[in-house]
Amino acid sequence: MAEEQGAAGETLTNGEDNLPQVGVLSQYVKDLSFENPNAPAAYQWQTQPQIAVDFNIGAAKLNDELHEVALRIEVRATTDGQTAFAVDLLYAGLIGMRNIPDDQVQPFLLAEAPRILFPFARQIVSQTVQDGGFPPLMLDPIDFHALYVQRSLTESGAGEAAGQVGQA
Repeated sequence: MAEEQGAAGETLTNGEDNLPQVGVLSQYVKDLSFENPNAPAAYQWQTQPQIAVDFNIGAAKLNDELHEVALRIEVRATTDGQTAFAVDLLYAGLIGMRNIPDDQVQPFLLAEAPRILFPFARQIVSQTVQDGGFPPLMLDPIDFHALYVQRSLTESGAGEAAGQVGQA
């Protein structure tokens, strides 16, 4: 049987895999909604709309090595109390994790994975708004790590932050 040295200098037998591994296996739209309730009048409004953006992050363990991270982004544009458009996107990714220390799983799922998924979700929101007849909407970048740290400090236990990280 072939042997080799592991990262910590221990002897590994052929096929033994205990190095940390993380990867995004798939990304997908779980739900997408676009509303344009005041068309065609909304296209002629002269007032700059107020844009409200909310987001949530959820993580679910599917098995020992597979997690789903879901990023919900809700955008509403209003002018003079009337809705110009509303977008609701639930964008998710399957994250494969192997040999990751327990104390590093949650920070990855709730800070790093959303950082990886966000640019793709941002592009979907922008394209959806544009397809609805409005100028593309480019959401500002979000510092998911800072939000995770802030939320972790306010939680009484690390396990409670697993459901939802924050809102903008």
